[in-house]
Amino acid sequence: MSNDNTNKFLGDSPGRVLVRLIFLSLIVGIILAALDFSPLTLIYSVQEFFVRVWNMGFSAIERFGSYFFLGAMVVVPLWFISRLLNWRGR
Repeated sequence: MSNDNTNKFLGDSPGRVLVRLIFLSLIVGIILAALDFSPLTLIYSVQEFFVRVWNMGFSAIERFGSYFFLGAMVVVPLWFISRLLNWRGR
């Protein structure tokens, strides 16, 4: 029973998932190395992002919030209408 739950959670047997993850990690690693990208570059980029947000006095977060709510005013009603139409169509 536990093995079935593990397979459902992983999507396949643990061995096959491990082989797939190793293969994909190798391919992505080759691509990122070709782009001259390193793990430290990612860490520094994330750190720099937060420093920039802090230095801008959180105006970026305010701008993000306004974009989010503006988009949500369109997306949420359209989603709700599509759900109603799908519900009525059943």
